[in-house]
Amino acid sequence: MASKKYTLLAGLCCLLMSSAFSQTQIRSYEDSSVIPTKRMPQHTEFLNGTYNFPAKPRDQWEVGIKGGMSSVSGDVRSWLPTGGLGLHVRKSLGYIFSLRLEYDWLTAKGLNFAGSQGYVRNPVLQPIYAPNPNVAVPVVFYNYKTSISELGLHGVFTLNNIRFHKSKTGINFYGFGGIGGVVYNTKYNALNASGQPYDYSSIASANYSNRKDTKKALKNLLDGSWETQAETDPLQPKLGSHPFKPALVFGAGMQIKLTTKLNLAIEDKFTSVKTDLLDGQQWQENFSFTNPSGVAQSRDYDSYNFLSVGLNLNLGSKSVEPLWWVNPLDYAYSEIRKPKLMIMPKPILPDADGDGVTDQFDQEQTPQGCPVDTHGVSLDTDGDGVPDCKDKEKITPTICQPVDADGVGKCPCPDSSCFTPYMNRMGGGNDCSTKLGALPSCTFTAKSVTLSKDAQSLLATVGSRMRNNPECKVVVIGYCNSTKQEQQLSWDRVNAVINYLVEKEGISADRFIFQYGQDGGDCNTVDLRGAAQGEEGPNTVPAPHPNLRKTK
Repeated sequence: MASKKYTLLAGLCCLLMSSAFSQTQIRSYEDSSVIPTKRMPQHTEFLNGTYNFPAKPRDQWEVGIKGGMSSVSGDVRSWLPTGGLGLHVRKSLGYIFSLRLEYDWLTAKGLNFAGSQGYVRNPVLQPIYAPNPNVAVPVVFYNYKTSISELGLHGVFTLNNIRFHKSKTGINFYGFGGIGGVVYNTKYNALNASGQPYDYSSIASANYSNRKDTKKALKNLLDGSWETQAETDPLQPKLGSHPFKPALVFGAGMQIKLTTKLNLAIEDKFTSVKTDLLDGQQWQENFSFTNPSGVAQSRDYDSYNFLSVGLNLNLGSKSVEPLWWVNPLDYAYSEIRKPKLMIMPKPILPDADGDGVTDQFDQEQTPQGCPVDTHGVSLDTDGDGVPDCKDKEKITPTICQPVDADGVGKCPCPDSSCFTPYMNRMGGGNDCSTKLGALPSCTFTAKSVTLSKDAQSLLATVGSRMRNNPECKVVVIGYCNSTKQEQQLSWDRVNAVINYLVEKEGISADRFIFQYGQDGGDCNTVDLRGAAQGEEGPNTVPAPHPNLRKTK
């Protein structure tokens, strides 16, 4: 029989482990697929930001099997602890509290090392050992073996899954209490193999020096047959043919996580039963062998203990772990640390002058309505010192500068003859530089090759002039060549200007002369001028250092 029990236990353990490792990893309870249908409205409101609390996810059931040692605390001293088995199923009602339904089958044995004569009040033992009231009452050493079946409902309180400084724990401590129903069957080993009562007189008179020797002599005498049904209360209710009693259960334990599905449990359970006959004895005595008259019925109830080790398996698909393994603060802390659903207010950054550039980056307090660059500095297209918002002549030729307070220049004469010496220096008096006039320059921010909106506006003017003078070419000039980075940056900027005029303004690419890495100019500026009469040059040039090209 014992071998069958161990085989069954081993088979169940293998089944639990194979099921555990075949399950998928737990999923976050932020996933709507783990929210029960009845709680989906709350989950939806939470995701939409109209409700502060997330819906409680569905969690897994736990089933477990355990084995261990049991012993009875009663009027007869326990023998060595004997075995017991248990099965349970557990479901959480929250992160702290869960309910557990458990069935335990236990055995316990007892043997007194001191002789007794109080059995004369025991309706089972008295007829066996003292049938003649006129004969001296012999000494008897009480013994028993009891089998206990218990079905209980326990409330389990998790003690340490709410953690303030750690996401989760691999060890779960818990306490529990509840009620149960106990059916027990107690027997005595009162008769030997011949069916005769045991004769304890030699052991009683031997007066052994220690308990160990007494118990050894008793074990040698007893045959372990447990053939005599123990005393029961005739008024006690029965289940089948065995006494039934309600019980109070309490205890504590800990679980050690092996995987997200499997854990090891160590537990100690104490059961108090309102009966004094778990060990078959309810009589206490205060006597000596010379005065065996002091006999009294005991008023204490028996109880028993079950110390066990078990394996627990979490069952369920598309679910988080049982909630007693989940730290409810984990979600709140993760939202604080890295918000996913938290509704954050839009940042309001100060902009005292209202130019669209916040004060922390604004290099100039600009009058209202003045266009600015990315640093908050007023735009001055012609560089005459008067910002565009006040300049009545936004593009003033250099020869007509300095200008007055309105940005209007004072040219030395009213007709084009004034420009003849200057235009001759640029390559001829009647060439494209004369026809196109002074072309604006494009300024780039440091290390950037992106055209600003202001630069695009200037290039729109260049495109208009070139369409009005289809015979003219334009030289596009970039500066600086002391390093490879400067050479490539100069090339990228010239290329950006030409590409814009070709793609956005519709100018033919063969009307440009590509020059980069020139001396004598500002590294962040690209100049444009009309080509001199007979001036030629390539309209495309290979990038000097393609691996250093910039796109922004």
